Amino acid sequence: MAASRRGLLAAAMLLSISFGPPVHADACVPLPQTVAPARLAALSRGFNADGWINGEVPSRELLQQLRKAGMSHVRLPVPAERVMPRFAAKAERDETLGVLDKALKQLTALGYATSVDLHPGDRFNRLHKEDPDAALREMQQAWSGLAGVIRPYSPDRVFAELLNEPDIDADRWQSEVETLAAFVRKLLPTTTLIVGPVNWQRADSLPRFRPLADPDVVYAIHFYDPMVFTHQAHWDAQDPLHDIIDLPYPIDAGDPRVQAIRRDLQARGATKALGMLDVAIAAARDKPGADRWLAPALAWQQQFERPVIVNEFGVLKAGAPRQSRLRWLAEVTAYAREHCWGWTHWELAQGFGLVDRSTGRADPDVMRALLGDTTRPSRR
Repeated sequence: MAASRRGLLAAAMLLSISFGPPVHADACVPLPQTVAPARLAALSRGFNADGWINGEVPSRELLQQLRKAGMSHVRLPVPAERVMPRFAAKAERDETLGVLDKALKQLTALGYATSVDLHPGDRFNRLHKEDPDAALREMQQAWSGLAGVIRPYSPDRVFAELLNEPDIDADRWQSEVETLAAFVRKLLPTTTLIVGPVNWQRADSLPRFRPLADPDVVYAIHFYDPMVFTHQAHWDAQDPLHDIIDLPYPIDAGDPRVQAIRRDLQARGATKALGMLDVAIAAARDKPGADRWLAPALAWQQQFERPVIVNEFGVLKAGAPRQSRLRWLAEVTAYAREHCWGWTHWELAQGFGLVDRSTGRADPDVMRALLGDTTRPSRR
């Protein structure tokens, strides 16, 4: 298929006009115009509003602040089990869909685009592994309900993400998602779909994933590498990464801070954490930056000419040095801008969130890092 340079330039102009500094189209992979440029522009900068459907509704003031700053997209995770007949009674399903509709009304009124993300938990993931056919039926039932909520909204403003982080064999998911996408397409004929690969939707999983026959699809990856940095001071005390704290980024074996952490892990006998740290040190020797980890997704895009979004990425705030966190966030969004990928930060106001808990407002340094402001962050 011949590439549409005009479509790419139109998307770049929309980004420039609506959401901030111009995108340099010459740095991007020319893509066929399979997804409307305005929709790709709408997906350019965003955040995950995790917890909204469960009652953690962001304040209107915060949403307005973020929209004014240039955020254009909200990824709205919908707990899958709450809209599936196997796991929830009709009253609960109807209540969940009502909450979703109210959220879409508010976000649309504020000028956001929204992707409705079917976001499963452990119960669905177990079913998905044990009985994939039954799981597919549950996903279809869920999307029958979700589509009824989405349908009245402009397809330029609301998108459908078929399943977050499918936890199943890659070949099975390939077949399954083709069936699911065809099912949802009948329900939502003009809505842009969002899909991703297995294995936590890692960039290095995308090369095994074939683009769907449906052209109106954006392909989503998640990015948290290196995990020893982004998930240090892990919330689960049984996780080896719980034992790592204050690890800087980039990870350099010669950094005295890294050496001190290694010695501490050795002294405490934290062998699993030490092993994970050493693997990350070795991986960083040749190419320590985000491009090392994201390159497989770029190669996939160059091969198949389909749009890509990094719709989850972030750093757990509990243990990461502040300046290192800001550096990592800036690096990821700079890479996305360079290749005209959309991005959606994980998340808003929880452990990875971009909100400063002391003020209840967006952290200005994090916003500068995400949006590409060259202003030096404050020292705190």
